[in-house]
Amino acid sequence: MSYTLLYPRRYDIAPIKGALEHSGVLAEPIQAQKDLKTGNGITVFLLDAPSRADFTEEALRSFVNGGGAVIALGARGEQDLPDEFGTDLLAGYLGVQHGPKQLLLTLKTAYREAAARAECARASREAENLATEVDDLTSIGMALTTERDYNALLNLILLNARRLTSSDAGSLYLVESLEDEKKVLRFKLFANYSRPEIPLVEFTMPLDKTSIAGFVATTGEPLVIDDAYFLPPDSEYTINRSIDKKYGYRTKSMLTIPMTDHKNKVIGVLQLINRKLNFDAELRYPEDFDEQVIPYTHRLVHLVSALAGQAAVSIENSQLYEDIERLFEGFVRASVTAIEQRDPTTSGHSGRVADKTVRLAEVVDQSVDGKYRNVKFSREEIREIRYAGLLHDFGKVGVREKVLVKSKKLYPPDLALVYRRYAFIRLKAEQELFRQRVDFLEAGREGYEGFKRAMEEEHARLMEDLDRFMALVQESNEPTVLPEGNFDELMRYAEKYYTDLEGKQQPYLEDDEVRFLSIRKGSLDEAERLEIESHVTHTYKFLLQIPWTKELGNIPAIAYGHHEKLNGAGYPRRITAEEIPIQARMMTVADIFDALTASDRPYKRAVSTERALDILSYEVKDGMVDPDLFDMFVGAKIYERNESA
Repeated sequence: MSYTLLYPRRYDIAPIKGALEHSGVLAEPIQAQKDLKTGNGITVFLLDAPSRADFTEEALRSFVNGGGAVIALGARGEQDLPDEFGTDLLAGYLGVQHGPKQLLLTLKTAYREAAARAECARASREAENLATEVDDLTSIGMALTTERDYNALLNLILLNARRLTSSDAGSLYLVESLEDEKKVLRFKLFANYSRPEIPLVEFTMPLDKTSIAGFVATTGEPLVIDDAYFLPPDSEYTINRSIDKKYGYRTKSMLTIPMTDHKNKVIGVLQLINRKLNFDAELRYPEDFDEQVIPYTHRLVHLVSALAGQAAVSIENSQLYEDIERLFEGFVRASVTAIEQRDPTTSGHSGRVADKTVRLAEVVDQSVDGKYRNVKFSREEIREIRYAGLLHDFGKVGVREKVLVKSKKLYPPDLALVYRRYAFIRLKAEQELFRQRVDFLEAGREGYEGFKRAMEEEHARLMEDLDRFMALVQESNEPTVLPEGNFDELMRYAEKYYTDLEGKQQPYLEDDEVRFLSIRKGSLDEAERLEIESHVTHTYKFLLQIPWTKELGNIPAIAYGHHEKLNGAGYPRRITAEEIPIQARMMTVADIFDALTASDRPYKRAVSTERALDILSYEVKDGMVDPDLFDMFVGAKIYERNESA
């Protein structure tokens, strides 16, 4: 322990030196400056009367609080200390008339008080540092717990470990199992403050004691190395200096800590390199390493071990979270596959809608002006939008398949029945023609040729009418707009009759056939359309059965609103703009565009991109589609095909 004695610049230190030498206290006398400093040892300040004006109470109090002690020297004629001095600042007071013993006793008392103050200051600093470390560990732990992105989590672990220990560089290794269940150590992450140009190249290495990281992973014990270039001769591990040589670096002090999970199983290794006096110092030249790099302490081993434990649990949780995400992703994909197998004509639609909706959400998130400039989406909310897009049509599993895939106005079996009826009437007409000719000839041949011509003309007219009937059915069966006049013609044929095999009169067209063929536009009648529209409600009810996490809790509501329109003209609830979430509005734009441009719909032709955007713009003008979102959709060219969809 060093002792320092500060004295005023005008003070005669000779008597004090003699007293100190006589007592055996080896204190170094130093002339005091106006900025009093305690230094690293035990410091006492002699303050004589002429120098009192040079040192403010604030300066003296700061000196005392820093671990120093003050002895006041009295002036001539001064019987006691003046009132302006606080007694709490002084360790002693010596009048003008004092002997060597009194001086020595006062000095020893002051040194004891200074030592006590210094110890108190040290303990206070240590407690403060400990509190800071605990706060840092707590903050780091909270950050590690909330970080869901796996790669971001690993970077966060390494960055905080380096900051906590003031380390210039660091690496992170993870234990991996191969297909044959053999375990290896993967070099996963690396950072170097002084050599940021060193690239990260992932590789695997044997999980054994030949490397420092492997040794720690194998033994499960921390390893502290003061100088990696001077390892003990009996060390089982070695260090690879190739990177140091290539980039002019010098690996010196090292701290390698195992990351152990809650089952006491090593899942990785955290390695810190070159602890520095100043974290922001850059190690560029050989002398920098000598001046800045210091060993890792026992205290840091405990500190980093605690951090490594937190990191291991966070990594384990993150991996588990990713496993759950992959599991759920598989469930969603399987659900989409189930939808598309029931309705192959819309294969790929859910993926394309999800992709376009997500891309539109990203544009909204980045917008700096306009109606939605304050709308921001987190990573979880983007994932929520994507899942809602993928599952938005899942309710189609609750719609009858024949309605779901209906491409014409008549179902195939019904159209086939009309064809058979047409063929039967035609065959019956031909049989009737031949029967009448036979009946005539049985009565004689006179007038037969004229009769034959008249019968054939009548038969030709009937065949022409029958062909017109079948052509009308085929034309009206298309899901396009029903041509003018077709309805009246259909009604005419509905009132025409033929005789069946049992001799009963049957209409050319049944009532249901007329009703379906008379559909003005599309292929569905009102009941079928309502059944198709019910898929939205089926989707919502299905999605409500899933115990979504808090981050994905809006998926049912988003999917529920994708066919609603801002003016209340949508379905199934006919709600208006205020009740439709922005995520559903975005999906509406993507869904309409994809439905218009899809080339795999048998009941309609795909329209061009330009035409689809025109149709959407008409819906915007009619107050059905959000104009701001449509403008973003067009402005960002989200309508362009994305190959990943």
